[in-house]
Amino acid sequence: MKVCGFTFVKNAVKLDFPLVEAIMSALPLCEKFIIVLGDCEDGTRELIENIKSDQIEIINSVWDESQKSGGRVYALETDKAFQAVGLEFDWCLYIQADEMLHEKDYTEIREAIRKWHEHRDVDGLLFNYCHFYGSYDYVGDSRKWYRNEIRLIRNDKSIHSYRDAQGFRKNGKKLSVIPVEATVYHYGWVRQPSVMQQKCDVVKKYYSGETIENKVYEFDYAQSFDALARFKGTHPEIMNRRIEAKNWQINIDPSKIRMKLKYKLLYYFEKYTGIRLFEYKNYLINPKFSATKA
Repeated sequence: MKVCGFTFVKNAVKLDFPLVEAIMSALPLCEKFIIVLGDCEDGTRELIENIKSDQIEIINSVWDESQKSGGRVYALETDKAFQAVGLEFDWCLYIQADEMLHEKDYTEIREAIRKWHEHRDVDGLLFNYCHFYGSYDYVGDSRKWYRNEIRLIRNDKSIHSYRDAQGFRKNGKKLSVIPVEATVYHYGWVRQPSVMQQKCDVVKKYYSGETIENKVYEFDYAQSFDALARFKGTHPEIMNRRIEAKNWQINIDPSKIRMKLKYKLLYYFEKYTGIRLFEYKNYLINPKFSATKA
């Protein structure tokens, strides 16, 4: 089975995306990796070229500035990358520019691909998620952070990116997927505060089309979370240098729960039972997965 990775990016240097680390974390699983590079204002192209891997293919793109509703432009750029994957590939690994895989999960991912490859009713593989916030020591611990998402899909061109590129659809319907014991490490909320605010302003532009008038210059991590937990695992090895270079401090009290009463009740119910009531799921679990657990 041949795997091709794909992603899209724009202004990774300016907005301090861990793009190199994201790509490097995916390359061991891929024969090829396609990057749709938007019309950048910085040195993102040079950043990618410095990886010096013959697995990487860069495709130039210009973002459609008219697609500023709900992050639609992100899905369009994702689809450009996916559609560029050649038909010689069986599976496609999607990694966004602030996501990465841990080397400890490579074997699990490879085995899952082999196990489910001949099951044509399986559209993709579902990964766990770990969302870091503010620093590399804290993770989101509430229902606002999605717990799972699809990051490996078949090379089926009827599949397309959905809404703001968080997940996928096939002919307009949710994909039938198999959960794997592998985690995507999401670092999208870990930046120096001024850069984090700049990134939030850009995201707001592509979700609502709004122009920022009363500009805030530093993101306030201490006032912008509802529940956090201390991270007790290990980061992907490729992240070590970036973590060591961190040059900002935040004052966060993770013991504080900042929620309205109804969400606090749901939070404690989930902590007690492990069940997330009314959880939005961007996928369908294939019945064969339940059968393997019986």
